[in-house]
Amino acid sequence: MLAAMSTPPESPGRERGDACPGALRLHAADDGALARVRLPGGLLTARQADVLADLADDLSDGHLDLTSRGNVQLRALPDGCGTALGTRLREAGLLPSDRHDRIRNVAASPLSGLDGKGFADIRPWVRELDGLLCSSDDLTNLSGRFLFGLDDGRGDIAALAPDVTLIATEGGHQALLSFGTGPDALRVAVEDAPRVAVLAAREFLAALRENGGKAWRVRELAPALRPRPERLADRLAAAGIGSAPVPRATLPLGAPAAPGAVEGPGGRWALSVAAPLGRLTSAQWRLLARTAGQDGAGELRVTPWRGVVVPGLTAPVAAARLAGLGDAGLVVSAASPWHGAGACTGRPGCVKSLADVRADATASLEAARPGGPGTLPVYWSGCERRCGHPGGRWVDVLATGDGYRVAVRHGAEEATVAVTAPAGLAEAVTAARNPPPTTTPADGPRG
Repeated sequence: MLAAMSTPPESPGRERGDACPGALRLHAADDGALARVRLPGGLLTARQADVLADLADDLSDGHLDLTSRGNVQLRALPDGCGTALGTRLREAGLLPSDRHDRIRNVAASPLSGLDGKGFADIRPWVRELDGLLCSSDDLTNLSGRFLFGLDDGRGDIAALAPDVTLIATEGGHQALLSFGTGPDALRVAVEDAPRVAVLAAREFLAALRENGGKAWRVRELAPALRPRPERLADRLAAAGIGSAPVPRATLPLGAPAAPGAVEGPGGRWALSVAAPLGRLTSAQWRLLARTAGQDGAGELRVTPWRGVVVPGLTAPVAAARLAGLGDAGLVVSAASPWHGAGACTGRPGCVKSLADVRADATASLEAARPGGPGTLPVYWSGCERRCGHPGGRWVDVLATGDGYRVAVRHGAEEATVAVTAPAGLAEAVTAARNPPPTTTPADGPRG
């Protein structure tokens, strides 16, 4: 029998400033400095990917970490590397505005336009929104954790509960805008969607000013203090943008892109792969960039589920390249125990961690019994902060100093499954990843 528990609700505000790292504001970790390179919509060219691999080899530890926002992190950076890092990112087009670096948090449906399942190709939204963000001086007041979510209608990004959610509707001519996942929304024209997202962010900042709040995310505000769609409608009207209220809107909550080959229109295929525990070697990253540049459309898409999509391959080439990526150690099948598994940095990189969680997670996954990974994602955390944990319903493997506590979490609710030493993790995690079904609504990722 699972023991049901509740955790306290999130704080309505923040007492300290936002220390979220960026490409210029580096975070001091135990293994050196950490830089986070924002990739709005996860989009980058093969050439830009090569630049990141060079930076990983030249300045970092030869690895690239993928985040729950579809961004890339470089760890173990030496003191004094900031100038060289910034210069090389600017030259590659990966740092278009120093002042806006940390607010370029845009998650987008990674299979949009590739598999025929969405209602619109939202890549133009991504590019226009990024340009608007970089030209809006007032939006530099947003936290580095504030998230814009652009969903093509399949519900994969809406399930992350972004602070501002735009989701295409059937027909592809309109979109719904909501703060978080509702409950109320506004219907707007597709061509206005990026401008609407910017004005929604301004409405959030206005709500903070009026209430003296210090929240970083919409969900950190008490419901009565959150920005309201009717207020946003007035702001849109003043900007010449039409909208219609949609009370009690229900946004679709879809699943992430699974690893494997993805068939699309016109005989073109995309490859969807995941990074084991969210980390790639520079050699694995270069293989993805080479596949995109030589065999694909010259583009990569980093996903919020610590994966990469490479579009534009022909069918026979796609099959061969997917096999090669699997041979290189990437996750290429949903049947792999590594699918949906993640971990924080842990020891020795983080001084707060109580364990080498990546080593323990690796041992647990390698010992997992056959039969598939289970229905839930799993995340190993070295301390109570649980940096980078997934959203929705997930298995929380938390280091305690004496072992691990395994629980199924969903927002503020959790059910304890086991408290175990590292040697018993594989069995406990496998059991936790196959719980009874639930219909609890999703919550977003932390951080």
